[in-house]
Amino acid sequence: MLYHLTQFKDLFSPLNVFQYITFRAGGAALTALAISLLIGPRLIATLRQRKIGQVQRSDGPQSHMGKHGTPTMGGLLIFLALTASSTLWMRPDNHFTWLLLSVALILTSVGLWDDYQKLNKNNASGLSSRGKFAVQVAVALGVVFYLAVHPPNGEFATALNVPYGKELYLNLGVFYFILAALMIVGSSNAVNLTDGLDGLAVGSIIFCAIAYGVFAYVAGNIKFATHLRIIPVEGAGEISVFLAALVGAGLGFLWFNAYPAEMFMGDTGSLFLGGTIATAALCVKQELLLPIIGGVFVLETLSVILQMGSYKLRRGKRIFKMAPLHHHFELSGIAEPKVTVRFWIISIVLMLTALASLKIR
Repeated sequence: MLYHLTQFKDLFSPLNVFQYITFRAGGAALTALAISLLIGPRLIATLRQRKIGQVQRSDGPQSHMGKHGTPTMGGLLIFLALTASSTLWMRPDNHFTWLLLSVALILTSVGLWDDYQKLNKNNASGLSSRGKFAVQVAVALGVVFYLAVHPPNGEFATALNVPYGKELYLNLGVFYFILAALMIVGSSNAVNLTDGLDGLAVGSIIFCAIAYGVFAYVAGNIKFATHLRIIPVEGAGEISVFLAALVGAGLGFLWFNAYPAEMFMGDTGSLFLGGTIATAALCVKQELLLPIIGGVFVLETLSVILQMGSYKLRRGKRIFKMAPLHHHFELSGIAEPKVTVRFWIISIVLMLTALASLKIR
């Protein structure tokens, strides 16, 4: 709640910096990173002591069997650093960041329970897919209802801003809310599917958060939004503070999750990361950029869908050696760290492609 220090700027003028979003976003990122690096070793030690380790699927790549027992539930590290940092640096009267924190809290709780079930029953499948899906749908409907009552921009409540077009909008009416719910559920599951290699999911999420942090800052500034021809959203600038904290927390987790990983995020992290990024996209009114910014997650999900479809329709024939896509490249002889870094490069290119839409309008 450092924003309140601006009340004393007349007594001590340097406190005026706390009113600037850019300053607080930078502070949030560094604070989240510091918290992650500080409590990360302790969390890993606690997880090891309690024998909370990864249960590897028997049908996964054989090279991953050596990861059995690696501490999981590491998503707690991201969540704790994100929550502590964002609440410290954000404006407490901004409803967007509280919405994002609520989504993160609920989906983290579901993921935590799912990981607990895997460990408690020594079963890699964890909670039933129906159970997780039901909670994801409930969260998505809650977000949709909230945004229907408190739209980011009332004039464009059910409209999509088509990127790379000059003031081009697509009004979906009631179908917008169906799309919004599908975005949250789909994004949450897509990140969950991508979380299969050391550093892959969190690295890709960091680039998504950076991109949407920029869009949030621009959308929240009426002059920038008008000049760049995007939908202005009052208060959206605070979302960039939240996303900056997510970047810092993600980098801190990556410190321990880089190959060879000392800790995995598990469903505790992957479910909420995907859900919050999709929610941020809805709040910023840049929904159609999500498949571009999160293109890696889209490719991973499509590979699973195509693999399952091919197996059922073509009588057991597969398109890939294994799905999701990252496993296909692994089994093709590419080392795990190289697959991860190449996917990061793709994420960076997609991030820059999305940011280019700010000028190509």
